[in-house]
Amino acid sequence: MTSNGVETPDGPTYKRLKLSESESSIDEDKRLRKYVNYQQMLASQSIPTATTPYVMKTLKLQDANRKKILITGGAGFVGSHLTDRLMMQGHEVVVLDNFFTGQKKNIEHWIHHPNFSLVRHDVTEPILLEVDQIYHLACPASPPHYQYNPVKTIKTSTMGTINMLGLAKRVKARILLASTSEIYGDPLVHPQPETYWGNVNTLGPRSCYDEGKRVAETMMHAYKNQNGVETRIARIFNTFGPRMHPNDGRVVSNFIIQCLQGKSITIYGDGLQTRSFQYVSDLINGLVKLMNSDYDNPVNIGNPDEYSIGQFAEEIKEMTGSKSEITYLPKVADDPTQRKADITIAKKYLDWEPKVHVKEGLKKAITYFQSVLDQAGEIVPTGPDASKPTA
Repeated sequence: MTSNGVETPDGPTYKRLKLSESESSIDEDKRLRKYVNYQQMLASQSIPTATTPYVMKTLKLQDANRKKILITGGAGFVGSHLTDRLMMQGHEVVVLDNFFTGQKKNIEHWIHHPNFSLVRHDVTEPILLEVDQIYHLACPASPPHYQYNPVKTIKTSTMGTINMLGLAKRVKARILLASTSEIYGDPLVHPQPETYWGNVNTLGPRSCYDEGKRVAETMMHAYKNQNGVETRIARIFNTFGPRMHPNDGRVVSNFIIQCLQGKSITIYGDGLQTRSFQYVSDLINGLVKLMNSDYDNPVNIGNPDEYSIGQFAEEIKEMTGSKSEITYLPKVADDPTQRKADITIAKKYLDWEPKVHVKEGLKKAITYFQSVLDQAGEIVPTGPDASKPTA
């Protein structure tokens, strides 16, 4: 310091200031590196949530190999699992959902990821996007939910499919329709091959869904033949697993929730009607294989293992250790007496068949529904009558 009190570069205050500036610069570099590392981490995986409490890693694809894929109904049960698969493969995924039955919590673990986009939109209204593939899953699939607003259900299957086919035609995208085994109605042929035309009541309570999907298949076929659109049609049989809506009124969710709460297990009819149940990961494998195959006719995606509803109730009761009693109520109108997938086509052209045994899948579903009950406290199962989905 000089005699007049002016600080010199060699003075202690000046040195402390220089040191402080140097430390500040180092701290800023550390913060910047930490931020960059954090962003890289967010771009490489999902973030655990209450609904999806684990991490899924994403591949980093070259631009030439990365597709932009639209999933309508992507926040629903099946759509969210398909989102997981495509995100982990490294693709860009656009989820489009109006959240009638879909739930944001099913896909919130991807909200942060740069390859993920969420669009709140109703497929009955046109939308302009640039995509390479379209998985058209949008439509309520449980009878109580699709019967709540049958006109809207029909519009979703018809107008929604026309809008997605129009988009596919414009951008030259391949489109896969999530059709259903319900197009076979109450079948007179067992098991059901893709060549079977079905036995459907066009005026029954389920017809808004059954006939809507049949028309959607017809439109897919017409756009393929007339406009050269690349189409794929998956006829999906009963599917279960985590993220099923707890109030969807379907057999698996109702039986598990009733057993876990010690409530009566309700069977509508004599319990002799049969179904074939597949675990959701098997369905996702089938959908992805079909989309990327050269086969463009309808394909059954289901597990050929057949259970009577009564047998299935006893299985879940035993697995949960429940003391619930089984209550038999009047049969629901137009409820199919039998359902079993003939998967010969899937085996031949997709090299696909289910890998997860029903019992193994049920263990995972029971664990999931127990966690849902722990959060909710109590869940009242939905009956067969039309009802609006609850949160």
